[in-house]
Amino acid sequence: MFSVNYRDSRPIYEQVKDSIRLAIITGAMKADDKVPSVRDLAGQLAINPNTIQKAYRELESEGYIYSVPGKGSFVGECREALESRKKELFIQLDSAVSELNHLGVSEDDICSYIMKKTAWEEK
Repeated sequence: MFSVNYRDSRPIYEQVKDSIRLAIITGAMKADDKVPSVRDLAGQLAINPNTIQKAYRELESEGYIYSVPGKGSFVGECREALESRKKELFIQLDSAVSELNHLGVSEDDICSYIMKKTAWEEK
């Protein structure tokens, strides 16, 4: 379910964090689902357990998961985390649209691209 790309310039813990966050956002993992244990995921991905622990710590601080001592980590309700992520992504989108405008891309082309992309994602 989760994987890392050693050619990716992002640190491995960020790749793990992004994979889990994407699974939560897309609904592949739902509220109160158990997240793989640190040891299991580290073994599956053949990486250091400390790397997984760092990803889990950040996901917990962002509100995506919560820990129950002796039981493991679970997907949280994460409404606030999802709203925060939407804001972050809109800021990135604003920046990208601004840069595209400076590159001479028309508003119609940007809107058309977004419409095609969302139609493709829904399939």
